[in-house]
Amino acid sequence: MTEESANELISKVDGWTLVNEGGTSKIKRSWKVKSFTKGLEMFQLIADIAEAEGHHPDLHLVGWNNVTVEIWTHAAGGLTENDFILAAKINDLDLHHLLRKKVTA
Repeated sequence: MTEESANELISKVDGWTLVNEGGTSKIKRSWKVKSFTKGLEMFQLIADIAEAEGHHPDLHLVGWNNVTVEIWTHAAGGLTENDFILAAKINDLDLHHLLRKKVTA
């Protein structure tokens, strides 16, 4: 996928950013969850979609409440349209019960 195409598609998946790690283009999104176990619940919801799609993102639970998902197509060595489709499907998940509420001043 060209950089131009990736820049066009990233605008269609709220909360995701384009990153380049070691020459590989990926899309990434992070969330703060309520607890370690809520992070694991989130992983399961994402895993269910990933299995159905046959497209498996990298899932990271750092510390006790920081979840990050990275998506790219390993076989292509970068991004494809399927990566953005998976990101959109993850965005459609109801995750509110797992996420920390933002603190307001």
